[in-house]
Amino acid sequence: MEVRGDTLTDKENAGAALLDACKEVKGSEPVQVGSNRGFAMFVTFDAFQKEYMLQLKGRMTHRTALGADPRGNLTHIDNALSQMPQRLKSVKVQLDNLYQQQAAAKEEVGKIFPYEEELRVRNARLVELDMELNMDSRGQSRPEAAIAKCARPSVLEGLKRPIPPRSMEKKPRQQEQEAR
Repeated sequence: MEVRGDTLTDKENAGAALLDACKEVKGSEPVQVGSNRGFAMFVTFDAFQKEYMLQLKGRMTHRTALGADPRGNLTHIDNALSQMPQRLKSVKVQLDNLYQQQAAAKEEVGKIFPYEEELRVRNARLVELDMELNMDSRGQSRPEAAIAKCARPSVLEGLKRPIPPRSMEKKPRQQEQEAR
């Protein structure tokens, strides 16, 4: 293991040097502290978890949490590296799954919509019904009713407007008018 330019072969010394290098890291930005078995070692400090994270970067990045024990940290690193074959297998399975999904999606894009003719007929009927509903009693279509939905005044906006004040005059009731 190489830490801050020093090559260390003793596990105790290597673990202690790694802990010393971690003390210099203050933020969440990765700081390169050395290398181990061909992997560049980067350390970050997770303020939320209040722990140091070691990243071993090669073609993939392998992460492990670091503790206060120098030998334990080296064991964490060894465990992260020993899990590489399983992670590689898992990533290959995910990649194969994505390729299968992509092929299925390309196949679906090439298919025609089976209800396309029915959709066209129903849309035409909807336009006819809409025109009939927008006609007044003389058979003339009302131009203001043919306004697109997006240009029509909103019912909700009408409900939000303040109510106009009523006149103070009392209108006679229909019964009182009939009696007169």
